[in-house]
Amino acid sequence: MNRIVVVGASAAGLAAVETLRREGFDGTLTLVGDEPLAPYDRPPLSKQVLSSEWEPERLPLRPPEDLTALALDLRLGVAATGLELTERAVRLADGSALPYDGLIVATGVRPRRLPGEGAHVLRTLDDALTLRDRLGPGQRLVVVGAGFLGAEAAAVAWRLGAEVTVLEPAAVPLAHAVGTEVGRMLSQAHLDRGIDLRCGVTVTEVTEDGVRLADGEVVEADEVLVAIGSLPNTEWLDGSGLAVGDGVVCDEYCEAAKNVYAAGDVARWYNPLFGTSMRIEHRTNAAEQGMAAARNLLNPEARKPFSPVPYFWSDQYDMKIQAYGFLRDHDEVAVVEGDLAERRFVAAYRTGDRVSGALAVGMPPKAIRQWRQAIATGAAWSETVPAAA
Repeated sequence: MNRIVVVGASAAGLAAVETLRREGFDGTLTLVGDEPLAPYDRPPLSKQVLSSEWEPERLPLRPPEDLTALALDLRLGVAATGLELTERAVRLADGSALPYDGLIVATGVRPRRLPGEGAHVLRTLDDALTLRDRLGPGQRLVVVGAGFLGAEAAAVAWRLGAEVTVLEPAAVPLAHAVGTEVGRMLSQAHLDRGIDLRCGVTVTEVTEDGVRLADGEVVEADEVLVAIGSLPNTEWLDGSGLAVGDGVVCDEYCEAAKNVYAAGDVARWYNPLFGTSMRIEHRTNAAEQGMAAARNLLNPEARKPFSPVPYFWSDQYDMKIQAYGFLRDHDEVAVVEGDLAERRFVAAYRTGDRVSGALAVGMPPKAIRQWRQAIATGAAWSETVPAAA
């Protein structure tokens, strides 16, 4: 294998090229990114960057000299537009084609949008800086979507003195992911600070004055942030022959086709630990999966299934939220330590008869770490939770 192309220059793509070099690949290694910037960290965009605690200079994932040491054929500011599987070539927007012996797809996701013009989204550094410039005391911000991204941005805007309205279609924000009780607790943190949180409402479009709801009401705003989820960046793979379905479909090794792997937010792979396919949009998973895909591509005879315990965190107001496992589609939630009302607790999640997840708010890392082990070993709920409760 002499030529490897990695498409996507964010956390997963960077982890992949670093792993390839570390594991001894000394051929031509091309890293393609549609943004003109070197790989940078995205989680701080909705927190430290939006709040002006950090300036953009703190975001690069590696200093320039570390990237130089990787001896990359670095193609930044140019998007991939097509893939020729049989010819083994990636087409780029500048008209060039990159031949490859091995390929890693790490093109990430893009924000979903609403009809109408003028709304902000929050995915790139430019997005964060543009919104940051518009926030301040007395500014009216409408956030569409009360998921983790929308909640983080709302918390920052409130801290900056903005008047914040959050509009959410679900009856309880995040209930599908963390359960109804935990979702209500997270909602209460907004309400306690005077956020106008409206649940069970559907926004149909962005208008010049704000947003329009399904019932015709216009909620006025100076700025609108749309945070209603993401779409995997797979359009460039249309007609390529790769299986695509809410992401690039992969097996347990992250392989999508012979010598073609996927990693990060764009990858939908079979996680044998949970016995299901999943696509995870979390920073930690992106780096771990980029490393796993690179190793499996480079050493096919020693491939290992990628079966992580997913991890994510969120900062909202004075709450530090941490979670391990696969919380979606759970059957039961039990508070095993602390108190929901005090916003200091650990909750365990059951799927079938196994511990499938754990979430902590306001607790030290060690309080949830033991639950990571229970998830990793597929511990039985009936044996684990009663002893801990």
